Amino acid sequence: MSGRGRILKALLVVAAWLVASAGAREGIATAGSSKKRFKEAPQFYNSPDCPPAPPDRPSALCSSSAVHVAMTLDSPYLRGSMAAILSILQHSSCPQNVAFHFVTSPSNASRVRSAVAASFPYLHFETLPFNPSRVSRLISASIRPALDSPLNYARSYLPSLLPSCLSKVVYLDSDLVLVDDIADLASTPLPPPLVLAAPEYCNANLTAYFTRAFWSDRRLSSAFDGRKPCYFNTGVMVIDLDRWRGGRHTEEIERWMEVQKRVRIYELGSLPPFLLVFGGRIAGVDHRWNQHGLGGDNYRGLCRDLHPGPVSLLHWSGKGKPWVRLDKGRPCPLDALWAPYDLLQQPFNLD
Repeated sequence: MSGRGRILKALLVVAAWLVASAGAREGIATAGSSKKRFKEAPQFYNSPDCPPAPPDRPSALCSSSAVHVAMTLDSPYLRGSMAAILSILQHSSCPQNVAFHFVTSPSNASRVRSAVAASFPYLHFETLPFNPSRVSRLISASIRPALDSPLNYARSYLPSLLPSCLSKVVYLDSDLVLVDDIADLASTPLPPPLVLAAPEYCNANLTAYFTRAFWSDRRLSSAFDGRKPCYFNTGVMVIDLDRWRGGRHTEEIERWMEVQKRVRIYELGSLPPFLLVFGGRIAGVDHRWNQHGLGGDNYRGLCRDLHPGPVSLLHWSGKGKPWVRLDKGRPCPLDALWAPYDLLQQPFNLD
């Protein structure tokens, strides 16, 4: 899609939000005070030139012709997750060929499964339990409590959680929406021996993601010797699962987390271990596939503008989440681009 086409699509999305918000605004203030219910999403169908859709859910979850998407789902972010799912299907040319693999805590699995099935009764998906005890002993406190959730670290265990029949998956965070075809992202080349593909930001100051204790100790900082690492955001990744399994990269990530327990070498949750293991060893992806940082920084979550260039994916990484700001009646301008995908059932108000 051309840059002009994406701009037109964004303008249409804004217009749709303005229409929808006029009728829903009265209900926003009370949405958080009761149990959340989500609307049923429309069903989307394949274009004529798509491969045949898998006949049933079990075959879809291992289909080599499907686009496989992995996400972690938990209660605080479920509203964002539902919006992300809708955006993926709405902009896919072959939505019936998209299979979802949702990782969730065992205590939350039933609610997540019921919510997704009610809003997307036709969806090919599975829920995969992730036991928090698997990683909780390794987690160190970070700069934002939300980053310390065990489920935030589940992406490090995807190759062992996902079915062994899968060889490639697109991992996505819950605080984003797509405005382009996910098949284009999934088709990103991953030449051997690379394991990950993600947008890289080599103008970012990588030094800031690690402490002085890390950089001053050559036994630690030498991990980057022989490569040119760049910052990348782990909320959007294309992963070769077979190569990850063969390289035992989960164990590498765990070793760095163990180091962090002894010496404070970073401040930012699950991201730095990924940078240590994969930085300078990933396939690049066009920046349009992760317009990140729309949630502001990790302290105040202030409004931000889009980065220059085309947009295929909008990502509210940072403290500020669009559904929270909308509920408070203090949205940022770009939150209007998220609102049309919001499936929350607003309370009926006679006033």
